[in-house]
Amino acid sequence: MIVVVLIQFIQPARNRSSEISSLDLIKTVNVPGNIQSILKTACYDCHSNNTVYPWYSKIQPVDWWLTDHINEGKTELNFDEFTTYNLRRQYRKLDEVMKQVKDGEMPLNSYTWIHNDARLSDEQKNSIINWAGSIRDEMKNKYPIDSLERPKK
Repeated sequence: MIVVVLIQFIQPARNRSSEISSLDLIKTVNVPGNIQSILKTACYDCHSNNTVYPWYSKIQPVDWWLTDHINEGKTELNFDEFTTYNLRRQYRKLDEVMKQVKDGEMPLNSYTWIHNDARLSDEQKNSIINWAGSIRDEMKNKYPIDSLERPKK
């Protein structure tokens, strides 16, 4: 019991930013309002520099699990730093967004259990997939294909 009480005093740093980064995907590519809304509701808590923490995040060991989950999500894809990625990585991340949303891998079930508003309807999934595909296709038209795809060995 004492250990349970003591671990409550060990709080990891919070993933909070006071402003949207100038490098954020939303500020650098065409993201329609409906797509922005979906991204902010279903993606940004784990894939940006600004998480909206639920009340239970102050309870250990839950907070440690959440922090690890957020850090892993940001390592995989951080919308706030999207434009710092090289073109090849941006292209690949857009492909991954399309595939994972289509396959129902994102947002994670563990997230949508508690965040009901993050459950994507088929219409929302199609909107994200079509939008990401159009951005990816714009990149393909604007940049040489060899800058977007890894050379085959």
